[in-house]
Amino acid sequence: MAYFLAVNSPETIDLGFVKLGWFKVLILGIVQGITELLPISSTAHMRIVPSLLGWQDPGTAFSAAMQMASLGAVFSYFWKEIESLVGGTIRSIADGNYRSRDFQLTLGLIIGTLPLGILGLLLKKTLNAPNSPMRGLVVIGVACIVMSLLLALAELRGTRERGFGKLTLNDGLLVGVAQALALIPGVSRSGSTLTAGLFLGMERETAAKFSFLLGLPAVTLAGAVELHALFKAGLDANGWFVLMVGLTSASISAFLAIYGLLRYLESQSTWIFVWYRLAIGLFLIFGSLQGFLH
Repeated sequence: MAYFLAVNSPETIDLGFVKLGWFKVLILGIVQGITELLPISSTAHMRIVPSLLGWQDPGTAFSAAMQMASLGAVFSYFWKEIESLVGGTIRSIADGNYRSRDFQLTLGLIIGTLPLGILGLLLKKTLNAPNSPMRGLVVIGVACIVMSLLLALAELRGTRERGFGKLTLNDGLLVGVAQALALIPGVSRSGSTLTAGLFLGMERETAAKFSFLLGLPAVTLAGAVELHALFKAGLDANGWFVLMVGLTSASISAFLAIYGLLRYLESQSTWIFVWYRLAIGLFLIFGSLQGFLH
């Protein structure tokens, strides 16, 4: 998912999702909500599904705006943890206890967003350029394959000994660097951060949970910027209705995706995602070369 600061100006914003109508956007919202939070690349699926169904590309504005649905799902699912972490951080600052776990973890989550932000600014023009080679199907396919191999290696070599209570400031920085790779379409933010967490010895469920929380600052900013751009682009009442349908379906499916992934990782490995991403990557490359994916 290449999302951070990869937004359009009001003059060039792609409102293709409006032409699709509410029913098609409802379907795409479900796809976006699920694939955004699972380590399988929402970008890849948002290229495959419309192409196979013969639908118009909903545009990058749609994918970026749908991040607000993911944001809502993460906030609602982890509200108690977020409230506890924020409260603990405020108390630590008030007490001058900057070595507390809550303060260190919060600082790690904030610092972990910086690599994504810096790299996003540097690559903004390249990512937003019309027909950017970075958004080609072959590039997305190759990214899916590479990430599937890295996830397989992390699954094999990760010790899975560290729970959420053992996370540190360094984890935020290191996983944050991995998160910056999500600027490459097809890498998947959740996939890169989950993989990094496993390499750092985290339990599978802990790595997934940390991935969700680490994405909050970036997703909040990216979604807010995109919604502001839609306001400035003069989206009409029908366009907002269509967008709200997509946001609603994406929010519900994203919440279910979080629940399902965490429950699954309590007792299962990530190999299903390794093989799935490998298959998706090969399918994208094959489809692009054969011409049935555009």
